[in-house]
Amino acid sequence: MHTGEQYHAVIQTSPRDRQVRERFQTLALDLLPKGADVLDFGAGTGIDAKVFAAHGHRTFVYEPSDAMKGYLAQHCQDEIARDTVTNVSLPLTCKVHGVTANFAVLNHIPDQAALFGDLASVVQPGGFVLASMLNPFYLGDARYSWWRANLLNLIRDGSYGIPSESRIHRFTPSAVARAAAPHFRLERLDPRGLGLATKLYMFLLFRRL
Repeated sequence: MHTGEQYHAVIQTSPRDRQVRERFQTLALDLLPKGADVLDFGAGTGIDAKVFAAHGHRTFVYEPSDAMKGYLAQHCQDEIARDTVTNVSLPLTCKVHGVTANFAVLNHIPDQAALFGDLASVVQPGGFVLASMLNPFYLGDARYSWWRANLLNLIRDGSYGIPSESRIHRFTPSAVARAAAPHFRLERLDPRGLGLATKLYMFLLFRRL
C-alpha cells in the first residue's frame, strides 16, 4: 500500500503516466466551457484538480482514500483556501458540467449501472463524463495467466473481476456504454481498432442526455 505522498511521487515521475495524464487533462479542458464546474471523481492526490482550478474551473473532488485525501489537502492547499477546490462526499450533491475519472478509478466499481445512475444526478444535461479506464484488450497483459483465464468471460459477459486487494475489474467499452444508458451516450472511444491492442488505457467520453 502506498501513502498519498508515495503515490504522488511515483505517478509524477513516470514518463508514461505523465503522458497519459496530460492527454486526459487536455481533453477534459477542451470539453469544459469557460468557467464551468467539474467533479474530479476519485481525485487521488489532486493532480488533475489543481490543473482544472488553475484554468478557472471550480473543482469538486471526491476521494474515498484517507491517505490520498491527506496529501490532496497538502497539494491543493492554496486552491482549497480560495474555494476553487472543494471536497465532497457521498451522496454527491454538487451540480457540474463534467465529471472526470482518471487512471482506472471506475475499474474499482463493479456496479457500473448504479454508478452512472448516481452521476446522472450530478451532471447537467449536455454535460459529460470522461473516464480513463484499463483497456481489457491490451496485449501487454496477455503474459499474465489471469488475462488468459478471463478472456472468455470478457467476450461472453463484457466484464470480469480479479480477486485481489484492489478488487480491480475489466470492462469492455460496450459493457460500460450499456451500463451508462439511458442517462449517458458513449460519444467517443480512444483508441479504436488495432490501437486497443497496444494501449494500456482507453479514454471513454459519455454525453449526458
